[in-house]
Amino acid sequence: MIVGNGPVPDSAAKEIASADCVIRFNDCRSYRPGQRTDIVAVCNTGRPAKMMLGTSAPSALHANILPTAWGAHPAVVAAAGIWCVRNPALFAALRAPLAITHPELDDFCDDETAGFEAFALAADKIVRVLEAETQRSLETALAGFSPAPYIVPSSGLVVIGDVLGAHPAADIALAGFTHVGWEGHPFAAEARLVDRWVAEGRLRRLSVAPAFSLAVGS
Repeated sequence: MIVGNGPVPDSAAKEIASADCVIRFNDCRSYRPGQRTDIVAVCNTGRPAKMMLGTSAPSALHANILPTAWGAHPAVVAAAGIWCVRNPALFAALRAPLAITHPELDDFCDDETAGFEAFALAADKIVRVLEAETQRSLETALAGFSPAPYIVPSSGLVVIGDVLGAHPAADIALAGFTHVGWEGHPFAAEARLVDRWVAEGRLRRLSVAPAFSLAVGS
């Protein structure tokens, strides 16, 4: 069960709880007290990472990271694992071109993975960094839907792609995905790609609505 940060109907709570694994994102905005979380997938670069970790210092200084509001969130506390969605090598390669095309995103590629590793170690959680190839393959798949210029796929789509690749025969369900958000993600194309996977029977949505009014995002 992959649960985005969009609206999740109360009627979905029982099915979410019964899943073998429940994945949520970043600050787990769709979480409700008492609900289950096994993995929290995080944007481990730039401002989102620094907000979660509660620091603007370089990640190399995070060896003794202190608890933050994010780290004390019940979903984060309950999770056994932290997934770092943004592969550091892939984002390091983005820094130079982004400095030309999007100079306002000067900290977008700042790698905070070490901070999440330190947090996971202190909290007795398993940390995993997703492979760069997952994002690359998604960029290839998205090209077939003529996306408008974008920076990177959303963390929601990257996690969906990762789980599909690792568990092709599993019953993979989505909730809380609305395919709208930051303009740096190709949400319209992502919605069409996810709808294609749903039509192929590779995954399913807990609630169905017109694709372009829903969000795949975190």
